[in-house]
Amino acid sequence: MRVVGGEFKGRKLFVPRGGRIRPTSDRVREAIFDILGPDWIYHKVLDLFAGTGALGIEALSRGATEAVFVEQGREALKILRGNLESLGLTAKALVLPLAAKRGIKVLAKRGDVFDLVFMDPPYGKDLVGQTIQEIVQRGILSPHGIIVAEHAPTEVIPSDPSLELSLQRRYGETAISFFRGVSLSP
Repeated sequence: MRVVGGEFKGRKLFVPRGGRIRPTSDRVREAIFDILGPDWIYHKVLDLFAGTGALGIEALSRGATEAVFVEQGREALKILRGNLESLGLTAKALVLPLAAKRGIKVLAKRGDVFDLVFMDPPYGKDLVGQTIQEIVQRGILSPHGIIVAEHAPTEVIPSDPSLELSLQRRYGETAISFFRGVSLSP
């Protein structure tokens, strides 16, 4: 697995052995950033269920100024930290060794607001809808921010009035949903 674009394009990322962690493939990451476009400006990025950190690292490689990674798995945390260190990104990154819901709560208490949120929860647990609800309730997405959710194609994602499902794509056994924040002012 490699960084597919930006400053660190082509650099290798550490990945776990054995398949217990399912990192976002190079192909899917490239598609996500192609959809976001070449002129995207998302300074502050949140990578929930971060795993290896590939999505947040890709954002940093492409110009994000700061990324927060939320991950609770010991093996994944070790790999994530190794990836950040090997690319010299530790100064631009904060790693929270917490479950996603707890991490969102901590970030809200700190007053953090994100322009771009990635989430890649375990499939088949209906975590995307729950996590989106938590993000909205805690107010950590900027008013016109974007949430990029990776999930099983069969998973039903509940809607939220403060978000617009702007695009959905399928890549084999992976679906990607893009949600944009919408202003609710009259």
